[in-house]
Amino acid sequence: MPDNTMMNKKGMVTKIHTRIKTEPFKNNYDLVGEELGRGKFAVVKKCVEKATGKEHAAKFLRKRRKGEDCRGDILNEIAVLELAKSNPYVVALHDVYETTSELILVLECAEGGEIFNQCVADNDEAFTEKDVIRLARQILAGVAFLHRNNVVHLDLKPQNILLTSAQPLGDIRIVDFGLSRRMDSLTEVREILGTPEYVAPEILNYEPITTATDMWSIGVLTYVMLTGESPFLGEDKQETYLNISQGNVDYSQEVFEGVSSLAIDFIQSLLHTNPRKRATAEECLSHPWLSGHSPHVHTAVPPAPPMPARVPLESLDETRELESLDETSQSESEPESPVPPPQLPVPSSFAAFPGQGELKSGRDQSCLDETSQSEVGARALPSSRQEGLPARGGQSLADLQLGALPIPTGDPAGGPLLIQLEQQPISRGLD
Repeated sequence: MPDNTMMNKKGMVTKIHTRIKTEPFKNNYDLVGEELGRGKFAVVKKCVEKATGKEHAAKFLRKRRKGEDCRGDILNEIAVLELAKSNPYVVALHDVYETTSELILVLECAEGGEIFNQCVADNDEAFTEKDVIRLARQILAGVAFLHRNNVVHLDLKPQNILLTSAQPLGDIRIVDFGLSRRMDSLTEVREILGTPEYVAPEILNYEPITTATDMWSIGVLTYVMLTGESPFLGEDKQETYLNISQGNVDYSQEVFEGVSSLAIDFIQSLLHTNPRKRATAEECLSHPWLSGHSPHVHTAVPPAPPMPARVPLESLDETRELESLDETSQSESEPESPVPPPQLPVPSSFAAFPGQGELKSGRDQSCLDETSQSEVGARALPSSRQEGLPARGGQSLADLQLGALPIPTGDPAGGPLLIQLEQQPISRGLD
């Protein structure tokens, strides 16, 4: 862990050890093929190192965004990649170049693309529970390493978990540390950032970020990998955030058909609205589903606990006012009962990125504007899988890309907290 003098008040470290090269990038690399991904402030392209012939992914990041100097944000991402260079489950940083307008990160190329692709695949191509157990172990091993080093990722989702190969199923690589932060005993970080479906209740309530924030996202991620459904997505944005704040999760046998009871117990250990009650990454690795349950053994799903009763949205009008969400913008506290939490802040605008695919669901399905691909080794989905990503009630995922928001107005210690959102991208990773 770096000295505190190297960390700013937002938990970002801007001192790095990698030598930033200023010679022309094309002196040493050739760009090949199509783009792997694109966002508002970055583009990722496949490249080949001339000296070795090895393929990499080159991530071109603009240093100025909306008139602001964001070089420090990029250096923070580099610092996290440096820290994690010994971990096999974090994408490897190979080189860094700088031009007058960009920083270029040369990264390991994960040829298998995003695990999102399998989450939205047809049944014969979708993950089996055995697959999910193996991948979850790897994700948790990578996240446990980050947490031991006081790093939180803050944007764990299927699009940011890549595979070294798709067939046969390879190993995972965690990517996109554009929102990552360093935690220590002297630095309290409160920011509203992440991706709405995977964001923890404490983020919405503008409470301190901790490693438990990532664990909530892993719970959602595991749910999606096992069921192909999004657990919190509602009929509209207001309901989505209400579902998150109340922990309204459908554990019914219909949703978890063919999934073991141990898998459900694992997810339940993470989707606590109270971050103190969530299992840690190390504890998860010792959970019977991952450590003692053979992935070859199938266990029938027992009767699931009932979902918490939902409060009609109309009844919330007297307790708080949720801001309307602007559809056109880009990219951890915890009530234990279904009673509405006090003053849930909701950002006022969100990003819609060009997207991918649809999640399997027995519920109503809705169209989805395609969202952007991940930064390394992302693959375009077949056109037949590019239509929509169903949710609990039909709200599309792309409509809910939460921005990396400015500090909310008002006093976080008391009183209503309303977010005033600029039109900013969700992640500084690709955007």
